[in-house]
Amino acid sequence: MADAAPAALNGWIILDKPLGLGSTNAVSAVKRALRVGGYPKAKVGHGGTLDPLATGVLPIAIGEATKLAGRMLDASKIYDFTIQFGTETDTLDQEGVVVATSDTRPSQAQIETVLAQFTGPISQVPPVYSALKVDGQRAYDLARAGEQVELKARDVVIYDLAVQSSPSPHDGEDLAPLSEITLTAHVSKGTYIRSLARDIAVALGTVGHVTMLRRVKAGPFGLDQAISLDILDEAAKGQSLGSLVLPLRTALVDIPALALDPSQALALRQGRVLSGFAASDGLHLALLADVPVALVDVLDGTVTVERGFNV
Repeated sequence: MADAAPAALNGWIILDKPLGLGSTNAVSAVKRALRVGGYPKAKVGHGGTLDPLATGVLPIAIGEATKLAGRMLDASKIYDFTIQFGTETDTLDQEGVVVATSDTRPSQAQIETVLAQFTGPISQVPPVYSALKVDGQRAYDLARAGEQVELKARDVVIYDLAVQSSPSPHDGEDLAPLSEITLTAHVSKGTYIRSLARDIAVALGTVGHVTMLRRVKAGPFGLDQAISLDILDEAAKGQSLGSLVLPLRTALVDIPALALDPSQALALRQGRVLSGFAASDGLHLALLADVPVALVDVLDGTVTVERGFNV
């Protein structure tokens, strides 16, 4: 008797994206793993682009979790990144061509002093080598074609920005000139770390570019939950991908739960509006036991469906 086919998956696989792999390629890797494991076909998407030259946390949504991918795009992120001082490239990372140089090298004390300028709400101009669209075309396509690209400044929020922890310097060492520095930044959606690095270098009277970029957290997901592509492939071959998939609701840890009885769950699944709930206003995750039914909006005790889940 043939083994039963694995059940459909709905939830999140958190990849530790390796260097050189694009976010779309990471999605393709998860789709391939589902095929290899014999799982039913499902929608797959990512919760926030990572450049090929960046590594780290990349949430991959499977099945019904793809309905929450937009929320992940809006979530704050935490990055470790290294700025190399003295050269700026056109891409603001190691991939580009050097467009400016400077002999000035800042000290750690000087760096720590300017970081306050970049903490809180700030305005930044995105890199010309970015996926933003200009007149319907990607900025990086225009830049690669040699066209002049002008992007408007955008408002973002830097919640925290600090020099990555290191042993306390000996007397005078924090005043020594540095060729590079590694920082940790907790940022809002829409923040470009390459632009942040460029602007920090300029504020220090020099130029710089990013040589290392690692996302350590995306929304509620961190590196402690992330897996390598090798582990993904092994689980696919062993038909054990389900053990790696985090529940759909793990992306909604900041949203209160709303318990339903079976008749209420059926009504919401049919798109009906419910009333008489003693719940606070705002978004809730409506649950039947532990099964997500819908993301709902509560207003004055009235419950309406924002996103229904077919789990």
